[in-house]
Amino acid sequence: MIVTKSRMAVAFLLIGVAAWLVWSERARMAPSMMPPPDKPFSDYRDQRPGTVHRITVQDLPQPFATDAVANAPRLISRPADAWPKAPQGFKVEQYAAKLSNPRLIRTAPNGDLFVAESEANRVHVFRGITKDGKYETDGIYATGLREPFGIAFYPPGTNPQYVYIANTDSVVRIPYQNGDMKARGTPETIVSNLPRGGHSTRNIAFSLDGKKMYIAVGSRSNADEQNEFHRANVLEANPDGSGLRVYASGIRNPVGIEVHPQTGEVWVSVNERDDLGDNLPPEYITHVKDGGFYGWPWYYIGAHQDPRHKGKHPELKDKVIVPDVLIQAHNASHGLTFYDGRQFPAEYSGHIFAAQHGSWNKAVRTGYDVIRVPLKDGHATGEYQDFLTGFVTPNGQVWGRPVAVAVASDGSLMVSDDGSESIWRVSYVGK
Repeated sequence: MIVTKSRMAVAFLLIGVAAWLVWSERARMAPSMMPPPDKPFSDYRDQRPGTVHRITVQDLPQPFATDAVANAPRLISRPADAWPKAPQGFKVEQYAAKLSNPRLIRTAPNGDLFVAESEANRVHVFRGITKDGKYETDGIYATGLREPFGIAFYPPGTNPQYVYIANTDSVVRIPYQNGDMKARGTPETIVSNLPRGGHSTRNIAFSLDGKKMYIAVGSRSNADEQNEFHRANVLEANPDGSGLRVYASGIRNPVGIEVHPQTGEVWVSVNERDDLGDNLPPEYITHVKDGGFYGWPWYYIGAHQDPRHKGKHPELKDKVIVPDVLIQAHNASHGLTFYDGRQFPAEYSGHIFAAQHGSWNKAVRTGYDVIRVPLKDGHATGEYQDFLTGFVTPNGQVWGRPVAVAVASDGSLMVSDDGSESIWRVSYVGK
């Protein structure tokens, strides 16, 4: 029998796909049998509140040091004995449950909590905290949106006049007065024609003086060069939407964005590319510079060239900025906030909390937690710590996926979770 080269190629491809799927299934079903990764890399088996991680540029493995693995979570209902775990002295309560894909969460100046329910195309609002950590009342603030994610109040300060909402394809604003639990007007489009498809989250933040609006837009693809206009960037515009320009570029998917409350620097929490191996490249949290270039898609974490773009754009190699804090690859780092409350111990003041939505492209899961990023005089130390864990069972099943964090008016930390469709409240009760 004569076998053509094309048929042989197809056969080898099918064999490769089958082997990949078997490996993926093995990773899902028996993570305890997988060897632990070499330090400083880790996975969910190492997660414990207070555990310190530090990844440096010198730690990066070579591309394809391990195979790419498809290991997406199969969400299960929260087991009866499962509950998020926080450091000693902290208490975790379920603030709200049975939500519809809760994503970004923001605290209004009056203390109300605004939550984007992206799949339901609406924004939910919660008010108050009962003695057992629940909300007192709630309502639907706005409907008819388009995959809303980012929320911001404008102008900054105690008396905002608008709520800005980032749809997947636009930024709109609604007239607002403190205490509004229902929109008092129809959304006004401020920025139209944001690119759709691919990474769908659009996030927003304002400069401290309120003169500029920053819009985080992820890439369409994993690591392609096509159809990426105004993507994989932080954009800047005036509050009325005029003057739109690229503020920082080469940032694959900046899901989280915040402005430092003292320095005014723009900080982002970034999902890096996939399919280069279990531990490459790291996700990251960093402040971004006006005009800064962070590598995507040709380079990653400084001058490391993506082998899928070998030889391309050598003139950019020395322009790639190394991020401040490197996080486990494939963590899917999402929303972040600066802790400005007074409830937690003083050592937490000014530090970053960031939600890690969890991996799909790693043999043994990583992420699915909330981390703390220490800052010293407004600058990152390069390390981060596990803060809220327990969303993965010992055998690797996932029941919760943190998306975003916000500081409540009483200083507790609120965490949205689109796995269990909940909001968790973390309060300090120790001495």
